[in-house]
Amino acid sequence: MAAHGWDYGLQMNAITIGMLVTGCVFGAGLAGVLLHPRLPKPHLTRETQDVVKLGIGMLSVLSSLVLGLLIATAKGSSDSTDRDVRSYAADIIVLAETLRDYGADATTPMDLLRRFTSQTLHDIWPEDGATPALASTGKTLEHVRESIRALRPVDTGQSWLQDQALSLVTSLLRQRWQLIEHQGPNVRPVVLAILVSWVAVIFASFGLNAPRNATVVVAFLLCSMAIGGSVFLIMEMDNPFQGVLRIPRAPMANALAQMQ
Repeated sequence: MAAHGWDYGLQMNAITIGMLVTGCVFGAGLAGVLLHPRLPKPHLTRETQDVVKLGIGMLSVLSSLVLGLLIATAKGSSDSTDRDVRSYAADIIVLAETLRDYGADATTPMDLLRRFTSQTLHDIWPEDGATPALASTGKTLEHVRESIRALRPVDTGQSWLQDQALSLVTSLLRQRWQLIEHQGPNVRPVVLAILVSWVAVIFASFGLNAPRNATVVVAFLLCSMAIGGSVFLIMEMDNPFQGVLRIPRAPMANALAQMQ
């Protein structure tokens, strides 16, 4: 299952983008510190500073709300995809048990289901940078359904098991497309860009009123790293099948092990 929207190349640069955000925010803070002694005195009056603080206070509230919303959206997408993967694996196990109960006549769909599960593991968690074979995997699942439909039950028990298997494989087809769609981004890059620009303005205003010493610089650096880290987390969680925070493969691996 190949991700669309933000591709793997962008995911590889999630750390780099987080560092760039850190540098942007930190640079804005330093720019404010360096700009302070160069401003004309009328721009540094208490009344002017009060107006700036009022505007920056409103911008800070907006930025906090948007940042929290983006993190919640990305976390919700990651958690939802994780639940879908576990449900997907559980349905595969139930389908395998149903085919096993059907008897020896279900050997063909059972073998195809085993192959499909192995291909799905390769698609979602490719090894050595291999390219996923989406079309082949989808066709394998369709062949599973076709082979189940081709079964000829000899009694009511097998007829019921066939109906159950067809219902499960139809559910797997639907869930497969849902998992593919979940790989698209829920957080738009333009929203992150606007948020970072807001935070840069806030830090620049902080620098205008800050003294020029090492403590201020260290404080700006630590806060900037926190902002960059939050952007990194948003990007990682918004693409749950890639990156260092990707969904674990254990549920699908367990499903495959159950069929061995």
